[in-house]
Amino acid sequence: MVFLPAIAPYCVENVTAMGTGLKAIVDCNSFYCSCERLFKPELKTKPVVVLSNNDGCIVSRSDEARRAGVEMAIPYFQAKDLIAKHDIAVFSSNYTLYGDLSWRVMETLRMLAGKDNVEVYSVDEAFVDLPDMTQEAAANYGLYIREIVEQWTGISVSVGIAPTKTLAKAANYLAKKNKQLTRCVTAMVTPEEQRIALRSIRVNNIWGVGRSYADKLINMGITSAWELRNMSEQWANKQLGGVVGTRLVKELRGESCIDMQEQLDTKKMIATTRMFGSPVNDILSIKEAIATYASLAAQKLRRQRCSARTISIFIVPKEEDHAVDFHHGPIISTRTTLPTATSVTNELIKPAVQLVEKIYEEGRFYKKAGVMLSGLEDDKCIQGNLFVPESKNKGRFLMDMMDNINFSMRGDILKFAASGTKRDWKMRQELRSPRFTTRWEEMFEVR
Repeated sequence: MVFLPAIAPYCVENVTAMGTGLKAIVDCNSFYCSCERLFKPELKTKPVVVLSNNDGCIVSRSDEARRAGVEMAIPYFQAKDLIAKHDIAVFSSNYTLYGDLSWRVMETLRMLAGKDNVEVYSVDEAFVDLPDMTQEAAANYGLYIREIVEQWTGISVSVGIAPTKTLAKAANYLAKKNKQLTRCVTAMVTPEEQRIALRSIRVNNIWGVGRSYADKLINMGITSAWELRNMSEQWANKQLGGVVGTRLVKELRGESCIDMQEQLDTKKMIATTRMFGSPVNDILSIKEAIATYASLAAQKLRRQRCSARTISIFIVPKEEDHAVDFHHGPIISTRTTLPTATSVTNELIKPAVQLVEKIYEEGRFYKKAGVMLSGLEDDKCIQGNLFVPESKNKGRFLMDMMDNINFSMRGDILKFAASGTKRDWKMRQELRSPRFTTRWEEMFEVR
């Protein structure tokens, strides 16, 4: 039997809908740090930071680390003295653990509010659609969500509730700002509550207001969310990027303009990218990395019962220090279209490795590579090719067997030789904690 807190009567099923409803944003507190603390209770009140790929920068910090002066996104080597001074626990990113715990949090929310009422916004955030309710009922239901999620998953969350997504994000910001006072829950249901709250929030802390627009607004004398909320729609359309700005102002006024998004079971593109553990300049290492990433992407492809017709690869030179994404930045890329769509790993590895030879430059060092699969087709209705013999089921049967074995062993114990064996190029994770929830050999032991 699961114990429910005293506020359980405020469960959604027991609240009568009275209007268009409310939006809640459930945001995990310092999510990566919370995951690390879950199996290390001795760190519950101690400062913790988590590093990015290759142990490069600080991407998550606990409240204690923030109070100690640790800044977000700074290189790890710059913070080492401060970390040593305050005895801060440091961990490499453990994406396997974080992904599993994120899934548990989201499943808990779906059980509480219904599958169709939950929109996963990121790995540590989700919007929840709620019926209309009073200020007191909303605050109590937020506490109910917070306590149940923490009780069932061990992950602490903050909850913001309001009539719109933008106001809910503002409420969540206030809930996190003073966790002891708010108990990690803030509800802004009434106009008076919204007025008080928005007056205390600067425009640079509003969801949807980037740095450039925040600077622009402040230079115009608009410093608070309340002041922005009172601007006309015509002004917002002209000064804040057209319909996006108009929608933002309307959301701040309590008019819901950003609907809950339907959950997509099938992705339109699948990508696998990684930083190298150290810069590489030999083509063999890059081919091994591309083959490995193609294998991982193929597994994702089969998981959603699709096949890909187009494969793209990219590599990133070391000398470039700018931000990298799929559309901008120092990416050297190429692509090819396959004769027929496939999800068989070796049929994807071969063209991917061949593409490396088109963009590799001898003597140049590279720091990152990736594989993207697009032109996805459902396995049940793959478009054939008149000039290519129909593929038999042997390849897919072999893939299913490999997937089953690798899933049961939790790793890539079976892999194609093109992926390499030593893999000296692999991403550094020197301070990674065990994958407690997904690896038998790393499972947490209770004495």
